[in-house]
Amino acid sequence: MQGGPSGGTAVKNLYEIGEIPPLGHVPKEMYAWTIRADRHGPPETAMEVEVLPTWELDSHDVLVFVMAAGVNYNGVWASLGTPISPINDVHKNPYHVAGSDASGIVWAVGSKVKRWKVGDEVVVHCNQDDGDDEECNGGDPMFSTSQRIWGYETPDGSFSQFCRVQDRQLMERPQHLTWEESACYTLTLATAYRMLFGHRPHTLKPAQNVLGWGASGGLGSFAVQLCATAGANAIAIISEDDKADFVRQLGAKGVINRKNFNCWGQLPEVNTPEYGDWMKEMRKFGKAIWDITGKGVNPDIVFEHPGEATFPVSVQVVKRGGMVVICAGTTGYNLTMDARYLWMHQKRVQGSHFANLMQATQANKLVVDRRIDPCMSEVFTWNQIP
Repeated sequence: MQGGPSGGTAVKNLYEIGEIPPLGHVPKEMYAWTIRADRHGPPETAMEVEVLPTWELDSHDVLVFVMAAGVNYNGVWASLGTPISPINDVHKNPYHVAGSDASGIVWAVGSKVKRWKVGDEVVVHCNQDDGDDEECNGGDPMFSTSQRIWGYETPDGSFSQFCRVQDRQLMERPQHLTWEESACYTLTLATAYRMLFGHRPHTLKPAQNVLGWGASGGLGSFAVQLCATAGANAIAIISEDDKADFVRQLGAKGVINRKNFNCWGQLPEVNTPEYGDWMKEMRKFGKAIWDITGKGVNPDIVFEHPGEATFPVSVQVVKRGGMVVICAGTTGYNLTMDARYLWMHQKRVQGSHFANLMQATQANKLVVDRRIDPCMSEVFTWNQIP
């Protein structure tokens, strides 16, 4: 958080954190938290504050004065350099500025930018592409081979005084929110929105049932709210009972604590005694779902992101013809399932990755209209980013 624009600041080549240049004046240099390949490791050691040249703009680029930046786990991955190094393996820039969420003020625009002007207050979504292939022009930009995540697969993220984005990354800032609240939601909300509304014909409809893992976290809390907003029923899975009231307040129809069951991890070998034990425990979990939805009523959609630990159960409990949609593997990437139930019951397993501008904007409008709460939990200072 840096403060608000002021008109009386002297023109300089570098401004301290918290200082606001005159609106539209682009200093030659800026402060940024940088990662370099020879420092890959925990964020506390990988990230250092450096003075860098302020980003230069291409014709469709926008320079944004960062008022607040959102912290996401990809900043940890970028710091560690695992599973890949964004510096060595992706963009080849000598340094990397992490951060894939931001709110701020348009400070300069490229020569062909028409939709935005200096002084506009914006939030940034993190999808970039080259804009020149078939998917970007009539298809889905998320399927473009040039698709990349800004601040992870590009060197110019939000942990700096100024960030450089494509003009089609910008969206209206909700004026009822603080700068910090505006900066905390776009990556996870847009991801959740595409998962629930982006994969036809399995798009969320009123009265459908959605099983949502990690319902009190970033992705899960938005899934619960999107279900409530759409008139659907969220069955919220949590790991601590003290989160139950929180997810109910977000609109969950029912809450289940996964720690009351023992069917997690990779699927045991089919038709072994261990598989039989797993199946009994999985059915206990399924009954807990029925206690919320009604006997025999399985989820239409399972909102997946833990991956390895939960995937076998997700495929098992989704209804015939239903969809398991997955965007991450926070517990591991080795997914197992009993394929007999997948093909015999004609279930769908769908991968999902962030969102295109249309989807991100539709999700953002729900925040602007006060239908979705960002659920910001903590605010940190510039010095605490690592």
